[in-house]
Amino acid sequence: MAGEQSESVVKGIIRKVGLECAARGQTLSETLVAFMVRAVLLDTRNDFNMDQIRTEKDMQKLIQLCVTRLLDTTNPSLSTIKMQVYFDVNYANRAELLHEQQCVLEGKLAPVVRDITDGCPRVPEEMEKVYQNIVSYVLLSSGLGSPTDTEAVREVTAALQSVFPQTEMTTFISLNMKDKEQQLKNLAMLVTGIRLYNKECGKGGRSIDDLPAILNEAIPSATQTVDEGLNSCHMLAYKYTALLESMQEDPHRYMQLSSFKLKEALFNVRQYEAFLCILLSDAITSAQEVETLNVQFAATMMQLKNTVQDKVSIDSQEVFPLFLELSKLWTSFQDEMLLLSCLSNMTNNLQEFLEIQSQLFPEEVLTSLLEGVTVKSDEERIKETMGTRVDVSDFKNQEWLFPETTDNFDQLLIQYHSFCAHAIGVKGLTLPGNPAIGILKHKGKCYVFSSKEAAYTFARDPDKFIQLNVEKAKEYAELIQLLELHHPFEYLVPHAQARIADKYLMKPIAKRDSGTQTDTHILPPTIVRSYEWNEWELRRKAIKLANLRRKVTHAMQTNLSHMKRENFTQVYLPKDVSTQTKLDNSSNVPKPQIFLKGLRGGSSPTTHMVKVDLTRAVDET
Repeated sequence: MAGEQSESVVKGIIRKVGLECAARGQTLSETLVAFMVRAVLLDTRNDFNMDQIRTEKDMQKLIQLCVTRLLDTTNPSLSTIKMQVYFDVNYANRAELLHEQQCVLEGKLAPVVRDITDGCPRVPEEMEKVYQNIVSYVLLSSGLGSPTDTEAVREVTAALQSVFPQTEMTTFISLNMKDKEQQLKNLAMLVTGIRLYNKECGKGGRSIDDLPAILNEAIPSATQTVDEGLNSCHMLAYKYTALLESMQEDPHRYMQLSSFKLKEALFNVRQYEAFLCILLSDAITSAQEVETLNVQFAATMMQLKNTVQDKVSIDSQEVFPLFLELSKLWTSFQDEMLLLSCLSNMTNNLQEFLEIQSQLFPEEVLTSLLEGVTVKSDEERIKETMGTRVDVSDFKNQEWLFPETTDNFDQLLIQYHSFCAHAIGVKGLTLPGNPAIGILKHKGKCYVFSSKEAAYTFARDPDKFIQLNVEKAKEYAELIQLLELHHPFEYLVPHAQARIADKYLMKPIAKRDSGTQTDTHILPPTIVRSYEWNEWELRRKAIKLANLRRKVTHAMQTNLSHMKRENFTQVYLPKDVSTQTKLDNSSNVPKPQIFLKGLRGGSSPTTHMVKVDLTRAVDET
């Protein structure tokens, strides 16, 4: 909880310092202000303790001290810190820069791609509009001309029609979104390759710059500029080092030069030198890459010419891969142009952080101070100590590394940017270390020294001198990055990130607004028309498929299996069937009505019977 409160207090101080500087006419980045505030807190000479900054008086004292240092334009230390912040924020290695550029290009092309892939044209007019959008996409993605250039649009349209006529628009529209985007990329590369081939043959391509020729001229010029900057800062570093050494040897000289900020000036040119070395390495890498690309491009173009020659018709499987390869190589040329442009801008912008040198030490002043002083270069210092080396037998518990006993000796990661580990804390100098004297490996880290005596002194108590170097970095905050002391000061550099060879540099958290959009139907429809949820309908279909009414189930057994398994047969049970053969019928006939009279007898002895037939005739019924 205490740590969170301290961090909250520091953030409040950073905000107030930034506002105070802005009120005095200096708008500074938050990264620079934050570094300066933490550096002031870190410097033990200021007697600040985060746990004791409780009163308003202490806070105002800290704010005023930070503002004073941030507005002191005559201090080389401030220029060095500004240089470090600028380089860390703006520099990116090849992979990062090219990835960022690719993202920017895709963002610019996104509206055009969306218009092409989202539309479902039906009429010829709409088809023509989508085709024109494809032409614009191909032109913009290749970077070979502007959509407002009529000649370039005509060339792209002709090349596109040769590989993708408008009659294929119907097939293109039926593709899903991913396939459309992939085909757009392939078409753009094919058209780019065709235009490059036509330019080589003298058939158009006026809007296409000759990038190989431009790069062959620009890279040596950029390299020369960086070399000149390195030479100038080397000379200044040699002179400042000589003056500082003379101050330590002669008390009179110390009194004469103590008012000059020689150490801050030395650290400034050493930091400038380190950054220029990084840019020079990038320039050399670009030169090697361009040389390789020139050879590959010429070979691919020659192969394409031999394949095409004067043929009327050519198999697409033969030439399309060559067109695609030409496009990829040309994209690499464009990448090198971008990298070279960034390198040149960085070189020019870094020079302004070295202008304070001419203000503090004009040529005539520096010349007068150097009277009677021997100026040695780094190479001369190393050459003087080439014949000496550490005797391993003098140290029983220390590990020393030498070229003849260590694999990959030149690739070892040396601490303190390969400066002498003894001279930094004791003398406050950045003297070049000589690995030939011996590299001390202490707690997994390697250290070099400017002399055998310095190596022996440091090796007797390495932890003591390492702590001295840390204290020196607290006094001069610019040493934290110059000497790559990020592990002891991780809390001072919260945004440190890994760089080349595990180097750490400050980098603020990048923030930006972003949005996402989801297509309505990103995948083709997957509706199963044959699906049924009704169980009885499924049974009906199953019976129809099985058709068991006309099937017989067979089973058999063999002599080897009839004792091992049960067998069953399935038959239909007898069906109840009835037939009707008898017909019931009826008809109406007259009902007989016959009456007899006199059967009972009477008074006379003779019976007289009377028969009366009242039955009706058949035709009366």
